[in-house]
Amino acid sequence: MALNVPGLVVMAVFYLLILGTGIWASMRSRKEEKKWTGDGIEITLLAGRKITLLVGIFTLTATWVGGGFILGIAEATYNPTLGAVWALMPVPYVVTFFLGGFFFAKPMRENKYVTMMDPFQQKYGNFLSSALIFPALVADVLWVARTLVSLGGTMRVILDLSYVYSIIISSVVAIIYTLLGGLYSVAYTDVIQLILIFISLWVCVPFMMTNPYSLDISLTAYNETFQAPWVGTVELDEAGKWFDDFMLLALGGLAYQAFYQRILSASSYSQAQVTCFASSAFCLVLGIPSVLIGAVAASTDWNTTSYGLPTPYERGEAGSILPIALQFLTPTYVSVIGIGAVAAAVMSSMDSALLSSASLFSSNIYKNIIRKQASDREMQWVIRISVVVVGLAGTALTFLDNSVLVFWIVGVDMSYTIMFPQLVCILFFKVSNGYGASVGYIMGIVMRVLSGEPLIGLPPTIRFPGCRLDDEGTLTQFFPFRTAIMIISLVSILLFSWLASIIFNKGLLPEKWDVFQIKRKLKPPTVAPDSKKPNAELEDVSKQLLDTTSC
Repeated sequence: MALNVPGLVVMAVFYLLILGTGIWASMRSRKEEKKWTGDGIEITLLAGRKITLLVGIFTLTATWVGGGFILGIAEATYNPTLGAVWALMPVPYVVTFFLGGFFFAKPMRENKYVTMMDPFQQKYGNFLSSALIFPALVADVLWVARTLVSLGGTMRVILDLSYVYSIIISSVVAIIYTLLGGLYSVAYTDVIQLILIFISLWVCVPFMMTNPYSLDISLTAYNETFQAPWVGTVELDEAGKWFDDFMLLALGGLAYQAFYQRILSASSYSQAQVTCFASSAFCLVLGIPSVLIGAVAASTDWNTTSYGLPTPYERGEAGSILPIALQFLTPTYVSVIGIGAVAAAVMSSMDSALLSSASLFSSNIYKNIIRKQASDREMQWVIRISVVVVGLAGTALTFLDNSVLVFWIVGVDMSYTIMFPQLVCILFFKVSNGYGASVGYIMGIVMRVLSGEPLIGLPPTIRFPGCRLDDEGTLTQFFPFRTAIMIISLVSILLFSWLASIIFNKGLLPEKWDVFQIKRKLKPPTVAPDSKKPNAELEDVSKQLLDTTSC
């Protein structure tokens, strides 16, 4: 196959458009900085909390509808061992946005946090919050990797461009415009990218559905033809695993900094709510084309195409089924349009992950711990360096594995089993403290590692009920073990927090051993006559943080 020159030209135009939008947004960001009288870091990380409703909906949707979303849904639908019932992403994301809008947006937005780790730092202190930031940073690096993997595979198939070159070019472009304008650049490029995703995917669908090499997908949905029915099934002994995957995707997203970056950049709590609800509908609509493309691929007689036999699944190329289907089942110009959708999706998620991790490091570690007196200019450079480091780390990981689902599941897994229970406790249970959080953190990490992960070749030491060999001969947990770990971690946080509070409040241990100072924090503050008003305001902020829900 020769290099697809017209396709390369189209991609070059796309990248220039995105880069131009990013540069324009960075210029607007600089103008806002000159007018801004508050903390300069809020302009870069939160666009001064002035993101409009429409832009907020676009950027939140584009962040979730990434390359992993588009290719992962198609891969699961096509895979004969899975099927559409295992292509879970769109529906759990509706749950994510509704839960986020109803419960999580209010305490985060009304307290005017800069990152999702701010409540941890305020209540638990710097040491423990730094440890809690680590899984969030790792999840962001894996997010960068999975988005780049999806684009590298697509360009390799359709444009015959080297996998390495594809990833490096895309990574450089995303890093550059994220460096230039922070959230302004990310948000406004997301608007362009989401429009391209929507148009490109739906333009490809009619050509895919009417190609001469595939049967009607309604005939293959429940009947075995060239492979197992594309709808798939969930057997009774697999129900636990299906439920676990669903909960992982639905609740794991609530522990991502990228989600709260959009919530916190809204001008008000009500706007943040509407942003969440509207984005859930967009996610559903944008998931349909990938399901259809996966279904068509499963209904195709590959022996009659120029691709030939063995099938993509038998060659181990199920992860690239969307670009393969576009390349061999549609006209060339249509496949080029399709790659535009994937490229736009990748860029929209990658820039969000870059800025998300840069926010956590610069605000919660550098500014609050390393150099509290750092100037706005110094912080700008810290953010830029963080973006580059995370971008390079994620890019390096793409050469270790080429499955989109591997990076997708492992990244969200860490957010779900470790960070989600911590976030629930810090926001909604005032009894939680550093002792319980430490136990829950260690408990979650240890149990997750001992439970194994077949995607990365880690065998299980703890075998939950139903643990057995799957169809491919891999020892797999079919019990909803990740949900069980999440619940155990959450209960551990609350239980040990309660026990610690009793021990120190009853004087069972001397106060000098109270390293997290939970007894001191529970004491009513002494209000001086000349400082009554500031302390009252501080009490109000603390009450919003600790009393959102009582335990």
